[in-house]
Order: sequence, then C-alpha cells, then structure tokens
Amino acid sequence: MTVMLGVSLTGRQVLFVGGGAVTARRLRRLLDEGATARIVAPQLHPETAALVTENGLDWRQRPFRPADLAGMWLAHVATGDPRTDRRVVALCERRRVLCVDAGEGAHGSARMTAQLDAGDVTVAVASTHGADPRRAMAIRDAIGDLIATGSLPLRRRRHGRSGRVDLVGGGPGPADLMTVRARRLIAEADVIVTDRLGPAAEVVRDLDPDVPVIDVGKSPGRHPVPQEEINRLLVEHALAGRRVVRLKGGDPFVFGRGGEEMQACLQVGVPVEVTPAPSSAIAVPQAAGIPVTHRGTAAAFHVVNGQGDLQPATLAALADPTVTTVVLMGVAALPGLVDTALRHGIPPERPMAFIENGSLPRQRATRTTLGDAVDDARAIGLSNPAVIVIGDVARAELLLPATPASASAEPLLTGAAHA
Repeated sequence: MTVMLGVSLTGRQVLFVGGGAVTARRLRRLLDEGATARIVAPQLHPETAALVTENGLDWRQRPFRPADLAGMWLAHVATGDPRTDRRVVALCERRRVLCVDAGEGAHGSARMTAQLDAGDVTVAVASTHGADPRRAMAIRDAIGDLIATGSLPLRRRRHGRSGRVDLVGGGPGPADLMTVRARRLIAEADVIVTDRLGPAAEVVRDLDPDVPVIDVGKSPGRHPVPQEEINRLLVEHALAGRRVVRLKGGDPFVFGRGGEEMQACLQVGVPVEVTPAPSSAIAVPQAAGIPVTHRGTAAAFHVVNGQGDLQPATLAALADPTVTTVVLMGVAALPGLVDTALRHGIPPERPMAFIENGSLPRQRATRTTLGDAVDDARAIGLSNPAVIVIGDVARAELLLPATPASASAEPLLTGAAHA
C-alpha cells in the first residue's frame, strides 16, 4: 500500500544523479518549490546546463559516489543506465533517503506526481502500481477541468488563516465567459457579495447552502445598498477570517467602483486582489458582430459612462469618424446624449447600435443612426442591461463579404431592424 504525503522541500537539499532531459524537467519544478539542488553527472543536457547556469547550482562533473547522499532529503536518479539507477536506489534505501527512480518508478521509495495548483489547494496524482505518467497527467487534467468550472468543493473547512477579498469580474453575462480563476475563487469563497448584473444565479447554484450570497446590486435610480455599506460588508467579513468574493458584472475596474472597494480593504490591511474579466464595453459589441476597432474604419475607441454629462473628450470622440464611442449605462440618458451630440454638430447619419442582454440567449441587437436613435429606442422598448455603440463600426454591412456587381442586395438591417 502506498501512502501519499505532501512534503515541503523549500530550503532542503535534493540530489540529482544524471543530467539529462528528464532531470531538466524535474529540476525546474523542484527549484520552483524552493529546493536547493546539487547535480552529479559527467555531462549535462543543454536544458539542464542552462538551469545550472541561471540558478548557480552545484554541479559535480563526475560519476555518482555514495558520499554524495550526505545531508540529502531526496534523491532523483535518471542516468539512463539501469544498473547505476538501481545502485543509487539501494543506497538511498539503506541511508533512509527518499529516492525517485525516473527510469523505473516502481523501484524508488518516492514518486513525482502529476501536479495541479489551484489557489491554496494542490492536486497531485500518482500511479500506485508502476510508473504511468501519461495516465496520471490525464487524470490531473480532468480534475483541472472540473476545478475550472467550479464543480469541486474547494472551500476551506478550517479557518485558521486571515480572511481576504477577491474582486472578481463576472464578464458580460454567461458563466462560461468567466475566467478559470474566477470560477475557482467562487468555489473557494465563504461569502459572495454580488451585483444584479453579475452571473450570480448560475455560478452560485451549486455552492454549499451555508455560503451566504449577499445581493448588493444597483439598478437605474435604485441603490438599495450604498457603496459605503458594500465596502463595510467586504471588510467586516474579511476581518472575521472569511474569504470574500465580490462578484461584479463586467470588469471590476470599468465603471464598477472596484477601485473604491480595493481602497476600503487596503486602508484596514485586508488582503485584496482583482480578477479581471472581459469588459462588456468590448465583449457585448463583439457578441453582436460589432468590432470596436476595425482596420480602415476605426482606429480607437472611447468608453463613457452614460449617466454622466458629456465631457469635451467624449464630444471629440463622437466627432471623429475614426473613433468608436461605447456608452455603458446609457439607456435612461439616451435622449440627452443624442440631443447634446446633435447640437455639437455630430452628423445625424452617424451609425449606432443598441445591444441588450449581450452574450445571453435573449440578446437583441438594433442598428440605427444618431438621428433616429431616440425614436427607434422608444419603438423597441430599449431596456437595461444594454450597451450603446456609436460609430461606423455599427454599420450592418461592415463585416459582410463583398457583393458581386451583378448581384442585387438590400441592406441587411435598416432603421430599427434587429440582428
């Protein structure tokens, strides 16, 4: 029977007997873990030699001697000569030094595992009857896929360490557009503080029932939980030793007030990190087939909060035909935005698009122009969440293939037609 142990080699001596390509792979991994390595080999593979030079390692350019095992915690043997390997393994056994036999894994007293680090959890897979590294790696990768979707119970059960806050971007909406790190952090969380627009319902569905999910979401004209109270909740739970995930729609630092939440944590010494996500300013237009930049059409894009007054920089962007303007949270402010733009000389024929519920099954894209935008928005009942795109990239025919001169074709979308 094999008992698997997690052993820290940080600052401890490891002997590598043999300097080939296998040694290079294993050496890099143990150096990353903080081990102190010595190599005994008549010659080195180029990769091993590079690691020796980069890290200033002790290389004994000669065959193995029994005295090389003095003071070692672990030996790794991969000489390519089975007789030499077995001799080293036998000496390690007599001297009570754990030994990895890379040539015949069943003969060594220790084995390298196929390893996966997932936050503060390490998953290690090893064959118990003979070395079968490809099988171990396949199983490790399958476990990694489950971790990526947040399907495994990663939450700590013993809270012996201080709490922390992770500001996690939920992306434009669907859970499968979230990052792998975001899904893992949610699976590890003790508390979830979520926005109305975050993909909360889908990703928290399989969490333990004792993980509180606190809804602090805002909607236009309705802020039931003030930002100061959100900041206080994050800090309070973290100081109580809990891992807090602040799940936000879009990206935390794009009109998400993530900077204020980070400041609140740092001011009281709470560890905080940001996990970015695809911003809806870019991802939602993409989902509707609208690139925010396009060679020969738009060389830059400008992102604006529709709830504020139009600033000179935004008016300059609207006036520049080579700049795309993306408006977030602009549904209620659309009439005022359009009126201001027209009064400042922006052409009424400037293309526009509304994308509601971007990336979700109920996504709806409406293409219009600046002059018709208010009437078309009223006609379709434009509602949040929606992203507004202004610029030539919103033209329906932009990404269509060229039409032969002999063919007759009508515009794909005009006025308030829908994609």
